[in-house]
Amino acid sequence: MTVEADSFASGDDEIARERVRVEVKQLLETVFQRYGFDFREYAEASLERRILGVVESEKLNSISELRERAVQDDPEFLDRFLRGLTVNVTGMFRDPEFFLAFRRHVVPLLRTYPFVRIWHAGCSTGEEVYSMAILLHEEGIYPTCRIYATDLNQAALRDAKDGVVPLCALREYSENYRKAGGTGSLAEYYTAAYDRAIFRSSFKERIVFSQHNLVTDASFNEFNVILCRNVLIYFKRPLRDRVHQLIYGSLCKLGVLCLGNQETMRLTPNERYYEAIDLDQRLYRRVG
Repeated sequence: MTVEADSFASGDDEIARERVRVEVKQLLETVFQRYGFDFREYAEASLERRILGVVESEKLNSISELRERAVQDDPEFLDRFLRGLTVNVTGMFRDPEFFLAFRRHVVPLLRTYPFVRIWHAGCSTGEEVYSMAILLHEEGIYPTCRIYATDLNQAALRDAKDGVVPLCALREYSENYRKAGGTGSLAEYYTAAYDRAIFRSSFKERIVFSQHNLVTDASFNEFNVILCRNVLIYFKRPLRDRVHQLIYGSLCKLGVLCLGNQETMRLTPNERYYEAIDLDQRLYRRVG
């Protein structure tokens, strides 16, 4: 191949990439203007992959076709679209070392409060919310707690409210539960029905599932604990900073912030107002 041909091929690739970037930008602007869901400051590379995945799953030919589809009044399509764009990777006692650290370091602090408000931001389909409920129950403080579990994805929230997980996942979840310091058996907390496991209804009584968009919505309460794990990594820096401001304004003095293992308080707007409880597991306490 000649040098000129190499340059031409490279130029074609760059033109194609630029076309994708333009079409993605137009799609995200359309979704924001029509539905109020703002993905415009999400990290571009991972978002492009997810958008192309939606194009494929919807059997469309281009992002432009997806944009045309998005303007139609079709709630079921919107549910599928949001599922495709939001990251719903979760599981019972996911990252068991985090739950073990929470049990050891945070629960003793929560025992000092007469009532505890916990915000789980970006709760997805709820497995980690029910994990926290089980942990708090085993530590004897769940009756004094209220968990507010939020996500922008209504379809994921419906699954979370149902409190159902595949029975085939319970072996992995039981092992996670054991590593997280579980004091009994995970089987105590669900009922098996065919190929599903349904969590005990008593756990749902202290959980409020509700739609909330970290990108566009304001604070709605003051909390003793905020879990925002594996969410901020999908945002560009300016959006991460805005969400950190929202979290800071929602967390009470001496409240605890829980981040994901790829996230950190370093170089964030309010870094100086936090101290690490467990740096490895990204547990921080607001001190200012």
